[in-house]
Formats: sequence, structure tokens, C-alpha cells
Amino acid sequence: MSTVTVITPAYNAAQYLSDTIRSVQAQTFKDWEMIIVDDCSTDETFKIATSFSNKDFRIHVVKHTINSGVAVARNTALDAAKTKFVAFLDSDDLWMPNKLEKQLDFMEKNGYVLTYTDYQLFNTDTEEVIKKIKSPKKMTYKSIFTNTGIGCLTVMVNKNISGEFHMPLLKHTEDNCTWQTILKPGYTAYLLDENLASYRIGNVSLTKDKSKSAKNQWDYYRKYYKFSVLKSAYYFCGYAINAVKKHYF
Repeated sequence: MSTVTVITPAYNAAQYLSDTIRSVQAQTFKDWEMIIVDDCSTDETFKIATSFSNKDFRIHVVKHTINSGVAVARNTALDAAKTKFVAFLDSDDLWMPNKLEKQLDFMEKNGYVLTYTDYQLFNTDTEEVIKKIKSPKKMTYKSIFTNTGIGCLTVMVNKNISGEFHMPLLKHTEDNCTWQTILKPGYTAYLLDENLASYRIGNVSLTKDKSKSAKNQWDYYRKYYKFSVLKSAYYFCGYAINAVKKHYF
């Protein structure tokens, strides 16, 4: 049995999926499996994923018959994963070659339930690094209400400590809600303070992205946790301050 499962949801990801898979194959730590869940793509995603799977026994492909969203796709992979550790990598993002090796060592030496790393944003057209994102040193259940600084593509979870878990079926913030569920018993998540992943930025307006993110964050307070307007406003102010620090400092 492998040590860590890489969870990769994919929908119409043909343009970038090969690069993502190769970044996993290039890991210095070799005892991994990768579960790619094709969420009913209409392009060549499934063909590309199976072509890699046919040549590398560590890569497994699952195909949904109904498009169900990223949370369901990740949950399908989580259900199939039988390893002690799980890590998350979307189908257009990349890892540095020593990501798994360093993060596994960090977790096992310290007995952490959840860790994450710094990462960088890069332009999908020019491949230019736009910004390096410095993540918080540690995060708790409560601190996630005001800080979305954990990049999903950097997260690793020790399921021997967390137990089995699923992501809530949301169209946004499902990852932050998941980290909160894992940390709620009183655990703390810790940063491995190295840039070990790359997040792809497309042509969508950054202003539009930030506006959408802000609305999604407000809905997260009001609709998912059902907080009052006052409590939501309190947390949203903290979120806004941390978002400015994240993107501009």
C-alpha cells in the first residue's frame, strides 16, 4: 500500500492535466498513488488520464457519469484512498519536485494532523510567476473564519488522526469548511514555510475574481454557518484585512 494519495478532480482539464500529472511523477518521494476523478468531461481529459494510468500503475482514473462538481469529485477520490496521508492537487496546478518528501517528513516528525505550505501564482500564458503567497504560520478552527490563507493545492492530511472525512457539497469555500471540520476537535494546522506549489492564474479579471470571492465568503457565513448579519460582518472584516495582506503585501 502506498503512503500518500494525491486527490485530483478534473473537468475539461485536457490542456493542463499532463503537466499536473508529470509534476507528481517528478516527486523525489515515490511511494504515492494518484486518483484522478474525471467529472464527466467533454474534452480529452479521460483519454489523457488513462494514457498515463496505462503506463504508471500508481495512477488510477475514475470517471463520473454525471457532472457533480469539485467537492463530489474529491469525495469520490477520498472514498477510494486507503492510505495514511492524503494530499490535494487540482488538475491545472503543479508541485515542486520535493513537495511530498518534505511535507511527509514535516508531518511525521511532529505528529501533525494537517499541514500546508507556501505557494506561488503563475500566469497560464506566459508562465511568469506573478506573486509568492506567504501563508499563516498556523491555523485553528476559529482562525479560518477570518483567514483563507491555506491553499488547497498545498494541504496534506493524516487520516490516521483525522479519521475519514468528506468535503461539504458547496460550490465555493468547500476546502476551508473541510479544514475546519478536521481541526474542530482542537487540532492546529501548521505551515511548512517553503514555496512548494504553483497555482495557475488564467485570463479572468483579478478584480472580478476578488469580487466573486468576497461574495462567496459572505455566503459562507450567512448560508453555510447561518451566522447573524452582525457576526458575519465581524468575521468578514477580519477576512478582508487578511485578504489585503495576502494579495498586496
